[in-house]
Amino acid sequence: MMEAIQSRNATIEEAAASSVCAIASGKGGVGKTWFSITLAQAMSRLGARTLLFDGDFGLANVDVQLGLNPSRDLTGVIAGRYRLAEATVSYADGFDVVAGRSGSGNLAGMSGIYMERMSTAMAGVSDHYDRIVLDLGAGIERSVLRMAAGAGLCLVLTTDEPTALTDAYAFMKLRYQDDPDGDIRIVVNMASSESQGEQTFRTLRKA
Repeated sequence: MMEAIQSRNATIEEAAASSVCAIASGKGGVGKTWFSITLAQAMSRLGARTLLFDGDFGLANVDVQLGLNPSRDLTGVIAGRYRLAEATVSYADGFDVVAGRSGSGNLAGMSGIYMERMSTAMAGVSDHYDRIVLDLGAGIERSVLRMAAGAGLCLVLTTDEPTALTDAYAFMKLRYQDDPDGDIRIVVNMASSESQGEQTFRTLRKA
């Protein structure tokens, strides 16, 4: 049990060592957003000024899970109505949040111009935070891969479900093609035990 706790702490510390940490998954339903929220909370408790950025442009739901109802979100930032810093809200656990727009797929097909605008906006607020956690959308769309490319560390969540493993592999393959030197780590979620998590990891590593 102690080894498992030390392993989880190491993951948090490794993520905290990178200023921008992207949380990805090949498919939905593996707990990616929950993990992103928990990681942001852990970083905040370690004393880091932390921003949780909802980068799931198609199905944003960080605000729903946190019970927030922000008046401004990424839609207005992309449209140029206000700056990213003006769309940031504080959460009770000590970290800040930039919400997407829940139930809207309008952001999923963003053009390259809008993606560049988003990257510039993120660079503008990065100096105000020690750590930025990007909750990316599930899948391998180009917008997801471009967001992941801007992160120093990419954590890919999966479960032991065959489709989750297959889709996680697809994401890692494309991410590696974009940046062979990128730092990609695996997080096995929803494992009933440490041994089951290790078995799932070995299955993915073999692929």
